[in-house]
Amino acid sequence: MAEQTPEQGGEIDKVPASQRGPWMTFLKSLATSKGDIASITAPPFILSSTSLTEYSKFWAELPDLFVAPSMVVDPEERALAVFRWFIATLKGQYTSRNEALGSEKKPLNPFLGEMFLGRWETDDEGTTMLVSEQVSHHPPVTAYATYNDVYGVELTGYNGQKASVSTTTLNIKQVGHAVYKITKFDESYYISLPSLHIEGLFYGAPYVELEGSTFIQSSSGYSFKIDYSGKGYFSGKKNTYKAKMFGPDSSSKPLYTFSGQWSGKSTVKDERAKSEKLFYDATEHTIVPLEIKPLEEQSPYETRKAWAKVAAAVSVMDYDTIHVEKSKIENEQRALRKQEKEEGREWTRRYFTLVDSDEGLKKLASGAGITADEKVWRFNRDDFESGPDKC
Repeated sequence: MAEQTPEQGGEIDKVPASQRGPWMTFLKSLATSKGDIASITAPPFILSSTSLTEYSKFWAELPDLFVAPSMVVDPEERALAVFRWFIATLKGQYTSRNEALGSEKKPLNPFLGEMFLGRWETDDEGTTMLVSEQVSHHPPVTAYATYNDVYGVELTGYNGQKASVSTTTLNIKQVGHAVYKITKFDESYYISLPSLHIEGLFYGAPYVELEGSTFIQSSSGYSFKIDYSGKGYFSGKKNTYKAKMFGPDSSSKPLYTFSGQWSGKSTVKDERAKSEKLFYDATEHTIVPLEIKPLEEQSPYETRKAWAKVAAAVSVMDYDTIHVEKSKIENEQRALRKQEKEEGREWTRRYFTLVDSDEGLKKLASGAGITADEKVWRFNRDDFESGPDKC
């Protein structure tokens, strides 16, 4: 287990006195769990007011970096721009809640059919759209699409989680992938998703560390291998990564190497010129707020409207109301699934369809040393553009 610092929650009084009993029961349930832990109910004080469907926004909350690769003519420099954008997405995805709230919070479990829709509007980048939909509940899977037609870039993908527990650490393996496309160059990048673990559970102040390796493979032949590590008991820094970029000639020697903190500063070294410089500084960029429709204009299946009463209760730590309102949604969903089963039908997804993995995706994945899923979720853009939910 990683060393606990005061900022990360080194005191048991991080857990409210009224919640210490339920918290210890929760930890015991985690420790003795042998399978799926999704059914284990977390104490209300650790809940986030945000549903997991909203996490898709972190891919493009820096629209300038999201579209930047489309303006780079040289394929090597373009691959570097894609990697810079990818590294920039990690802070929002994995540390923003810790920094804003003092610890990681457990997101609300999305219900089947839940949607999160929005857009970014900026003077330089124009409109960037986001469509996120919960396409599976057991196992939980969120599919998403983000696109900007002005610059001809699109990101589509899906991710789910498989969780397990070792001692007081929660280990999460993310399944799925993302594909970043640049229309202008007819170029695609296959992106695998990092595994992570949640530390600080015992103290009631959890935080995320990434682990293992991920890969990015371009259809132009350039590829990246990224290794993640965190703060150990005696040494190391949190949110650390090292990466290598390889050229299309399949050489074992990297063109560039990268190192630093994905939540802070990192450097890049040109292995041919033996020169080194700053690659990315996460503290220099300010996120662009996502614009969403007012609650009164949203459908009952949109995240913010569906969870409004729960989110309001979480904001004031009204534990009783959290339980009551959260149970209402969960019971309604159970009743819907029961009805569907009795009628011999399945819930119809709105904007994503489960299809066979195509040869292009399989080729990209194999280039990164990964076997593509046989079935993948694909965005039905025409349905969204012509439907009632576009904001």
